[in-house]
Amino acid sequence: MTSLIKVNGQEHSIDVEDDTPLLWVIRDIIGLTGTKFGCGVAMCGACTVHVAGMAKRSCITPISDVGASEVTTIETLGDGALGQSLQKAWLNLEVVQCGYCQSGQLMQAAALLAATPEPSDTDIDEVMAGNICRCGTYPRIREAIKRAAADIALASRKAT
Repeated sequence: MTSLIKVNGQEHSIDVEDDTPLLWVIRDIIGLTGTKFGCGVAMCGACTVHVAGMAKRSCITPISDVGASEVTTIETLGDGALGQSLQKAWLNLEVVQCGYCQSGQLMQAAALLAATPEPSDTDIDEVMAGNICRCGTYPRIREAIKRAAADIALASRKAT
């Protein structure tokens, strides 16, 4: 079935079955490889992208569920202030070790901060629980999210 999908602001014509996972469309058809395949059953979070601004596990999201919704991947996370703040915090706190899970971690964190600009530790732990980091950098991930939230809040106060 031929259809259009909008990824990172660009429309792509794709010819796939309705049940094709969004992850395969992003990686294999469009060629954006920042989104990772981890478990294939939505348990690890490595494949997290945003669909209409909401964090989704692309490995189990059939392309038919996307419709006309905008898909955002890690490749454009740094285009906005929220993503830039997260990336800066990630680097400053040296969150990354092996790095495999990080695109999913960052996309999940961005969705969290978009919905909850001042998250508590409990908020962070609950939302990020579905994203597995084999290296165990969870305390640094939590601190980076808090630092990014503070950075965004400070920038917002300065702008007003």
